[in-house]
Amino acid sequence: MIGQEHGETAIRAEGLVRTFGTNRAVDGVDLEVRPGEVYGFLGPNGAGKSTVTRMLCTLLAPTAGSATVAGFDVAREPGEVRLRIGAALQSASLDDKQTGVEMLRLQGRFYGLSRGDTERRLAELRELIDIGPALEDRVGTYSGGMRRRLDLALALVHNPSVLFLDEPTTGLDPVSRVKVWDEVRRLNLELGMTVFLTTQYLEEADELAHRVGIINGGRIVAEGTPEELKRAIGTDLIVAVVDGDTGAARSVLSELPQVERVDVNGAEVSASVQDGPAALSPVAIALAGAPAVGRVRELSLRRPTLDDVFLSVTGERIGAAEAEPVGVGA
Repeated sequence: MIGQEHGETAIRAEGLVRTFGTNRAVDGVDLEVRPGEVYGFLGPNGAGKSTVTRMLCTLLAPTAGSATVAGFDVAREPGEVRLRIGAALQSASLDDKQTGVEMLRLQGRFYGLSRGDTERRLAELRELIDIGPALEDRVGTYSGGMRRRLDLALALVHNPSVLFLDEPTTGLDPVSRVKVWDEVRRLNLELGMTVFLTTQYLEEADELAHRVGIINGGRIVAEGTPEELKRAIGTDLIVAVVDGDTGAARSVLSELPQVERVDVNGAEVSASVQDGPAALSPVAIALAGAPAVGRVRELSLRRPTLDDVFLSVTGERIGAAEAEPVGVGA
């Protein structure tokens, strides 16, 4: 692996700020990722996810604050950072006139790999990208999913110590997505590779991330292991879908002693409780006794998910957010 990170942290950001004109896209982010950790980075559209990632990858300069990656400052030592990272970002920079094999070999040369090492690495990556004979074809003929897989392979040619993945499985079919998950686990477990994973798939963060950070409005608003974050909003969730006034439903449920917090998303009202079975009946009675709530179309009891955590700290479900655009305010 080229350039193992030194120091106690693989990624550290302190007071990181990025502005675009009058828009403060990243507003004082403090972040620490330990060596060998898979860190999941979540946030609604426009929250600053891609902007933070691009600063950490040295593609954008911070307006204020500081950040180090693999022990090197992203502003003062960008060349040292780039030698030690791999990055598969939202917009893949691929040469349509080259073949997949040519691009992989060229990437190996850029990082100083010998011809033998490049060929061995190429053989290892063929199974991951799963493009088959098309790897010998020009990239311009590739589908969106094939381009995404090739971009991931390019980020891995030199076995970086820190890998940045910005929504790496967007556009992939379920089988290909699982293959990428398996490769990320292998890289992390067998090689100790640190992974900074931005994703819109909550099950991806739940499956892969040791810790998760949620950014909203350019600030980190929640951080912890997936289980810690889910426990923080209650042991159980009672979810009601109503025809009437969700504000009235929120008020009624907030008055119940069993209910710790209430979140609203569209027609859905979620009540966080510690003992779901015991609280289910009082919740149903309270909703039925409030005329403004109208008919309760669904009432269910379940354990919290990362999507519920996301709703509680951002006010929206991540499934409602589209992939974040790269550029101003991203």
